Amino acid sequence: MSAPSVPVVGSSPFNPRAVLAMVLFGAVVFVALLWMLGAGLTSRPENTADAHAGSKGLTGFAGLAQLLEAQGYQVTRARNETGLQKPGLVILTPPHTTEGKQVAKLIKDRRYIGPTILVLPKWQTMPAELMALAGGGQAKKGWVALSDAESPDWGQDLEPQKLSPKVEKHSADRPSWQGLGLSGWLPDKRVQTVTAPRMVTLVRDSGGAELAGYLDDEGYYPDLAAAAEVESLGEDEGLYPVIIVAEPDLLNNWAMADRSRGLLALELVSLASAGERGPVTFDLTLNGFKTAPNLLTLAFQPPFVAATFCLLLAALIAGWRAFRRYGPPLVEGRAIAFGKRALVSNSAGLVRRAGRLHLLAAPYATLVRDRLARQLSLPRHTDAAAAETAIDRALAASDPAAMPFSVAAARMRSARRPADLVRAAHTLFALERTLKR
Repeated sequence: MSAPSVPVVGSSPFNPRAVLAMVLFGAVVFVALLWMLGAGLTSRPENTADAHAGSKGLTGFAGLAQLLEAQGYQVTRARNETGLQKPGLVILTPPHTTEGKQVAKLIKDRRYIGPTILVLPKWQTMPAELMALAGGGQAKKGWVALSDAESPDWGQDLEPQKLSPKVEKHSADRPSWQGLGLSGWLPDKRVQTVTAPRMVTLVRDSGGAELAGYLDDEGYYPDLAAAAEVESLGEDEGLYPVIIVAEPDLLNNWAMADRSRGLLALELVSLASAGERGPVTFDLTLNGFKTAPNLLTLAFQPPFVAATFCLLLAALIAGWRAFRRYGPPLVEGRAIAFGKRALVSNSAGLVRRAGRLHLLAAPYATLVRDRLARQLSLPRHTDAAAAETAIDRALAASDPAAMPFSVAAARMRSARRPADLVRAAHTLFALERTLKR
């Protein structure tokens, strides 16, 4: 039978590897949570029954974003106005409830930054889940039910040109479109067109009405042939272009089901970007996903991300040094140890620290005298002088060469330095041993 194992004092009861794994996992999760809070990933889901880049319903533009990503474009979704002030193409998909002045300000602020594509809203929708719930059916998250088609009423508030969009039921059973060397069919007879004082048409319907075009202002893009020859946007030609897409069914998820409409979407993006595969930003601020910049957001963006990385590295080094400390942890002793020896040691340490050793001389001499008086069986009420005389007689009888006790006690009482106290104490101790023999 083996002897039971005895735990080593000071050893850790936990596995160091397990502790390290738990600490690292907690640190990674904490940093990931901070990043998610800063990036806005904890807000409401984007796949709602609306027309924006996060929606996967018929009227959304998630399909266009995925198509551009597959073509090599760097696609982002802006939740604040800072994301709309970066170079590259910005695609605005405002709803009907948007204020025209707000859209006009976003376009105006970008005229010297980069091109803009404005997709006008048309469809009035509601979540298909509500319709399915009322009818006893089922619908996936993000599906939409189309109720009506209506033009936005804020077209007259736009700058630099006022827009006049309208929705009409097309006379043809299957409306068609053509432009940019492509042609195809529209998915619904309710078609939205637009007119403006100066607009170069890019896409028309079968009746010749304008479905998409760019604003002709400040001498930029005087005609389509000149637009194709532009190599560097905004450097020599003035303002960046603004392309208006009146018919959202040319770019939304409904449109991406057709190859011709998908190619048309790529041509519009390429034309706005002058053929360069630069960054493309889909605006979500106008669709109710606007977030204000905060310290967490700035911490993970240049140039502050460098400082954030340094802080994380410093925390990692500090944690590693704490984990890999030198030697086992020291076990602290008791504040008050057990036993008489410890009590005497603590009392002596207190007296020594206070610097009052000389005050122990007289009490110690009295203590030795009383102890020898009891040993010699002297009466309890014998005074000090008589007791010391009796002790001297006993010492002389035991060892005639011994120092009288009264002399040794006097030296003890007169000692002041620690060395003198120790010598006098040794003398009294020797005399006490002489009497005990």
